[in-house]
Amino acid sequence: MPKGIPALDRRFRRLKQLQDSGQVGPVNEAMKTVWQGGNKPERVYLRSRLLLSGPKDLAPPLTQLLAPRGIALRFYLLSVFEAHCRLKPGEAWTSSRKLTGHLGWSDFVAVDSAYSSQKGGVYLRENVLQERDGQSSRVRQVQGALRALETVGGEGQALVQVPRKKNGTRDYEAFSLMPESGRGKLLTPADYVVPEPAARGVFSIPSDFFLQGWVQVLTPAEVATWLILQLLSQAFPAQHSESGVYLYAKRREGLFRLKRDSYEDSCNALRNLGLIREPRQPEPVATDTESPVEDVMEVDPRVFDFSFMDFDLDSPPKYEPNRHQVADDGLHQPALETALKEVVIWRDGKNKAKHQ
Repeated sequence: MPKGIPALDRRFRRLKQLQDSGQVGPVNEAMKTVWQGGNKPERVYLRSRLLLSGPKDLAPPLTQLLAPRGIALRFYLLSVFEAHCRLKPGEAWTSSRKLTGHLGWSDFVAVDSAYSSQKGGVYLRENVLQERDGQSSRVRQVQGALRALETVGGEGQALVQVPRKKNGTRDYEAFSLMPESGRGKLLTPADYVVPEPAARGVFSIPSDFFLQGWVQVLTPAEVATWLILQLLSQAFPAQHSESGVYLYAKRREGLFRLKRDSYEDSCNALRNLGLIREPRQPEPVATDTESPVEDVMEVDPRVFDFSFMDFDLDSPPKYEPNRHQVADDGLHQPALETALKEVVIWRDGKNKAKHQ
C-alpha cells in the first residue's frame, strides 16, 4: 500500500467512492457478459514488448502509462481482454462497439468521479459532486485514455489510432487498437492481432484479473509490477516455483524502466492483497568467492524475448534480492472488498504507530 497516512487516506477515499457509487459491480457484470458471450478465454495473452525497453533506449509503453490518476493503461488492457473474448488467435482488431450505451466502452470502467484533477487534485464536496453525472465522467476518462494512448512514447509507439472527423475533432468511437509495441513507423499502422499462445515473446495473465475487478482497483504502478512479475514467473518457471523471481536494480531500471519506490511499494501492496507471496527460502548453493550471490536463472526464450535489445544480462550485483511468487488464487477474491479491507488495516496500523 502507499507509504504514509495521507496517501492511505487518498486510497481509502477513492475505493470508498467506488463502493458508494455502486460502479464496480455493474462493470464486473459487463466484463462477465462479454466473456460469457464470446470465447470465454481462461487467460489473456500479452506480448512482452509492452513491458520491455525497446530499440534506441526507448522506455516501454507500460512504464510510460503510470500516471497515478489516469486510466490509459487500464483501458488498453481492457481493450485487449475484449479482443480476446471476441476474436480468435491470429485475427486482427475490428470493432463496432460504441463509447456509450449497452455494453459500450464506458460500461467497462469504474472511475472515481469525486476526484477532480482540474481543481488541483482534490475531492469535491457532495453538493458539487451531485452535479457530475457518472456516465459523463466515465466517457471523459475513456476519451482521455485514448488521447494518452495515441500520444504515448516515442516514434511509432502509439497504442491506438483515433481518426478525425471532417471538422477535425477526434472520432473516439472509431479508434483502432495497436499491438503492444506500438503502431510502427510505416504510414499504415499495424493493427492489433490476438497473439497465438505459443508465439515467441508472449506471456499470459488470468482472466479473473478482469472478471473480479482487479484491473479497476489497482494503481497503474501496481498493475505494472504485477505484469512484470507474471512475465518473470513464466520466463523463469523453474526459478519461480523453487525460490521465486526477482529484479536487481540494473535489470528493473534497464529492462523495465520501473523506479525503485514504485516497484517496492507495489510489491508490498500486492503481497498484502494476496496477489503475490514470499517464496520458501532457497537451499544454500555452494559457490566460489568470485561468483555472484544470484543463482542462474534459465530463461524461456519463447516468453522473454530480448533479442531486439542491446542490454547486458550478465554480472548482476553481489547481494540477495527480494524474491516473489505470483499467487493467482488471490485473483478469485472480489477486488474492491479485498482492497478496502487491506487499506483500512494498513491505515489503522500506521495511525496506531504514529500515536505510540
